[in-house]
Amino acid sequence: MPKANSQISKEEVLHSRLKLFEATTAVFVVISALLALLLLRPYLSLMLNGQPVGQRLTGIDTPLTSSQLSLLNNAPNSYFETAGKMLLNLSLYGETTSNGIYTGAVSVQRMKNYTPLVIGGKPSVVYIGAISCIYCAENRWAMALALTRFGNFTALYNGYSSFGDYDVPTLYWTHDNYTSNGTVSYGGHYSSKYINFFPAEYVSKVSGGFTFVNSANPIAYFVQEAPNQSYRQAMSFMNASGSFAGTPFTFWGVALNSGADAVVFGTSTNQSAKYPPLSYMTHAQIIGQLGAFNTTFATQEYAAADVYVAETCPAIGNSAPVCSLPAIVDLEAMMGLLPSPK
Repeated sequence: MPKANSQISKEEVLHSRLKLFEATTAVFVVISALLALLLLRPYLSLMLNGQPVGQRLTGIDTPLTSSQLSLLNNAPNSYFETAGKMLLNLSLYGETTSNGIYTGAVSVQRMKNYTPLVIGGKPSVVYIGAISCIYCAENRWAMALALTRFGNFTALYNGYSSFGDYDVPTLYWTHDNYTSNGTVSYGGHYSSKYINFFPAEYVSKVSGGFTFVNSANPIAYFVQEAPNQSYRQAMSFMNASGSFAGTPFTFWGVALNSGADAVVFGTSTNQSAKYPPLSYMTHAQIIGQLGAFNTTFATQEYAAADVYVAETCPAIGNSAPVCSLPAIVDLEAMMGLLPSPK
């Protein structure tokens, strides 16, 4: 009998230890999971639907649907012509002119003619920006529209400017590490028989504020980090210009732009709103308006795209069909842009 009691006692001790081990393991797993959630909370929680403006990452870094991509790639030239005429005759909302310079949502002025940057036998469009930047965010819509006049995108991605820069819905050229502490993203999914497109994006945490290379000569950093010779040549060209004055910093065919050519944030119906009107729109709503072409916002975006188109056409000898639109021809003349010699 004592032997039996001793055996039961050992089994009870072993069972108790097993239970204690299981409980300790469970607590460890729960604590680890909580720590992981705490670390990822700024990103995981904000990717849920229904997050308020200024705190959202809804659908970030996901590709546009095939129908959305098709809508941008295949926008009719008639939209560009109509918007361009409205810009030129000052019937575009908010546009004014003084001393030959058009100001408002879209800027048009005489430009210096640069020799096209030819790489691999084609003139180039170069973009340097930051995913945190609000002006880059709103300009990418017009940029994408302009680029489709010379080629097409096989992919574009839903993005946002940073929470500290008004959380504006935008496009990313490629997958971007929006949780990064600071890197450069090069490249996109674009092809054209007319031009090269060399985008470079400074990538930082979208949950913060606007961030760019902290240097007296930030564009040199893009040269240093260039992934190949073609990008190094494009970034070196931008750096040698000495014209960087902020993001976006772009070169279109024969024209260098030190900053945004357009400031298209939509028209507000609520003057007490904290954020620009564009911040309150979803990607689907923006693309829907561009497809319907029946709002002030849409006409402004196409007019902004027209400026980039007019800057690019001279570099290719006006050989793309869009270059023959009367509005584009008139914009080229207004900006003093001359076709490149053949």
